[in-house]
Amino acid sequence: MKLYDLEPSGNCYKVRLFAALTNIPLDIVPVDFMGGEHKRAPLIDLNPLGELPILDDAPVVLRDSQAILVYLASKYADESWLPRDPAGMGEVMQWLSTSANEIQNGPGAARLVDKFGYAIDKADAVKRADNILPVIEAHLAKHQWLALDRPTIADCAVMPYVALAPEGGISLQSYPHIGAWIARIKALPGFIPMSGI
Repeated sequence: MKLYDLEPSGNCYKVRLFAALTNIPLDIVPVDFMGGEHKRAPLIDLNPLGELPILDDAPVVLRDSQAILVYLASKYADESWLPRDPAGMGEVMQWLSTSANEIQNGPGAARLVDKFGYAIDKADAVKRADNILPVIEAHLAKHQWLALDRPTIADCAVMPYVALAPEGGISLQSYPHIGAWIARIKALPGFIPMSGI
């Protein structure tokens, strides 16, 4: 099973992290992003959006880190990471949506500006971060984990771009419960780091 990967990508890291925590073997295939490899065949044929990560578990090919997490958890991990019951699954999935929307467009986007020089609206990204981080902080003030009182793919999906927020000029000093949650994730057996985390 291949993961077409970019090391500094938080979205790629989500998949690497979950696979490490659950002992799912992945063949990591580094992609020359700066050279535009993701925009040429064969990768553009695997993902016409020209984005990473891409998971190739022949015959299944998936793009989007959230979709990949759902697939890996459903096929290769035990049900604790993504429950099958509707309420439990919904609780996890709402955080995956938060990851793909508020977090990606908040702290994730701010990091793209500061670390990689993307020409996107930094003020809007900071505003979005200022809206979502207090919500996560308040939730973690009452819960050890994002969903179901245990580690799930919700934590793998949300943590990277939250933990990397300082690389976008967004301080986490006012969010002690977020800091403690990141530390709990780092303490999980099998945890792997990435640059900045």
